[in-house]
Amino acid sequence: MEKMPKWADVILTPLISLFLAMAISALVILAIGESPWVALTTMVDGALGSSYGWGFTLYYTTNFIFTGLAVMVAYHAALFNIGGEGQAAMGGLGVALVLLYLPLPHWLIALPVAMIGAAAFGAAWALIPAWLQAKRGSHIVITTIMFNFIAAAALNYVLVNILRPVGSMDPASARFPESTHLPSISDMAAAIGMEWGKNTPVNVTFFVAIAACLLVWLLIWRTRLGYQIRAFGKSEPGALYAGISPARITIIAMLISGGLAGMMAINNVMGESERLVLNAVEGAGFIGIAVALMGRNHPLGVFLAALLFGFLYQGGGELALWTSIPRELIIVIQALVILFTGALDNMVRMPLERLFLALRKRGDA
Repeated sequence: MEKMPKWADVILTPLISLFLAMAISALVILAIGESPWVALTTMVDGALGSSYGWGFTLYYTTNFIFTGLAVMVAYHAALFNIGGEGQAAMGGLGVALVLLYLPLPHWLIALPVAMIGAAAFGAAWALIPAWLQAKRGSHIVITTIMFNFIAAAALNYVLVNILRPVGSMDPASARFPESTHLPSISDMAAAIGMEWGKNTPVNVTFFVAIAACLLVWLLIWRTRLGYQIRAFGKSEPGALYAGISPARITIIAMLISGGLAGMMAINNVMGESERLVLNAVEGAGFIGIAVALMGRNHPLGVFLAALLFGFLYQGGGELALWTSIPRELIIVIQALVILFTGALDNMVRMPLERLFLALRKRGDA
C-alpha cells in the first residue's frame, strides 16, 4: 500500500516545495531592501504578460523539455545521466554539419534531417559512457559529467579551426542557408490571421517538444522496451531473472537519453541562432535534471516543470532588467527551487506521508 495518494506525490509535494522556495526567496529579497510583491509582479508580467514574454518563456521551456526527458528516460533505467549539457552540445554540432553541408531546399525537409543529425550526435556522445557502465563498470555519473567538459573542448576546437568562416573572429559557424530557417510562432500565427509579438525565439520546435513528451510516454509505459527499462530500473536481479540483459538496456536507455538531449539543438541552434555558436546550450542540460526531478520523471510533469523554469528564466531576466535586484539573486531563486524540489524533497515528502498515514488510520478506526 502506498504511503500517500499518487496525486499528492505528483502534485502536492512539488507545490509545497515550490512554495517553500518562493517564501525563502521573498525573505532574501526583503533582506536586500526590495519588495517581494514588486519582484513577483515584474516576473509574471515579463514572462507571461505579453506575447513577447510568452515567446521567450516557451523558448526556454522547449529546451528544458528535451533535457528533462533525457534525464527522465535514463532515470527509469536507474541511470543518472548528467551529461545532457555535452550531449546537447554535440547535437548542435550534428545540426550544423547537416545544414551546412547538405543541400536542403525547404525547412520541412531540413527539420527532420536536422532532428536525425541532432539525435544521432547526442546519442553517440552518450554511447561511450553507456558502454563503459555496461561493460567496464564505470559509474555513469562520473563518465557523463567528464564528457561534458570533453564536449565543450571538442566543440571549441571544431568551431575555431574547422567551421569558422574565413576572416571571422567569432568562434561560430557560418549562418545556415535561408531555406533551412524554421518558422517562428509569429510566422505561424500570421499565417492563420493572428498576431504574436515579433522578435521572439520560440519556433515550431515547441510543438516537436510536445510531440516528444507524448512519444516518450508511449515508449516508457506502452511498449515492451519501456517495460524492460522500468523493470531493470526497479530491480536488476529481477530483470536478470526475467531474461532482460542489463548491458543491452543500459546502452539503449542511454542512447535514447542522449538522443533526446541532442534534439534540443533544433531549438537553440537551428531555430534561434541559425548557426552554431560556442556555449549554445547555456546550462539547459543541468536544468533538465531539476526538471525531471520536479516532474516526478513523467512526461506531463516534465512539461509543467519545464514551463516553470522557462518562467523563472524569462521572468528573472526581466527582474534584473527593470529592478535593482541583481542578476545573481535570480540565480539564487532558481537554485532554491532546485534545492527544495530535488535535494530536499524528503523534507516535504516524509511529513506528508506521516500525515496521510495518520488520516488513513483515523479513517479505518
